[in-house]
Amino acid sequence: QVQLVESGGGLVQAGGSLRLSCATSGPTFSGYFMAWFRQAPGKEREFVAHIRWSGGIKFYADSVKGRFTISRDNAKDTVYLQMNSPGHERTAVYYCNTNPPRIEAWGQGTQVAVTS
Repeated sequence: QVQLVESGGGLVQAGGSLRLSCATSGPTFSGYFMAWFRQAPGKEREFVAHIRWSGGIKFYADSVKGRFTISRDNAKDTVYLQMNSPGHERTAVYYCNTNPPRIEAWGQGTQVAVTS
C-alpha cells in the first residue's frame, strides 16, 4: 500500500525559502515520476513539479520554474520541494503523489502560507 506523508509547511515570507518533504513507503517507486501538487482555497489542485525516481528527470510548471527545485533522496525514500522566493504564490496545501497521481495515495498535504 502506498503511503505518502508530506511535511515542512508553514509560514514563509515572500522572499524567503521553505523546503517541503514527502516521505514515501510501500511499493518501490523506481520508474515512476514523483510529483508535487498544490491546491489553493477555492481553486483546483494543480501540478507543480515532478521528478523521475530513477534517473532524476525533472519537469516544472511554468509558474514555479527557476524558483522551486524538486529533488529526491533514494536512500531515505523521500522527495523534496525547495521553494525559494515564493513571492506571489498563493497560500496553498502542497501534496505529493505519483504522476499521474494515484487516487488512493493522496495524503493530508502540508500547508504553506506566504506573507508579504
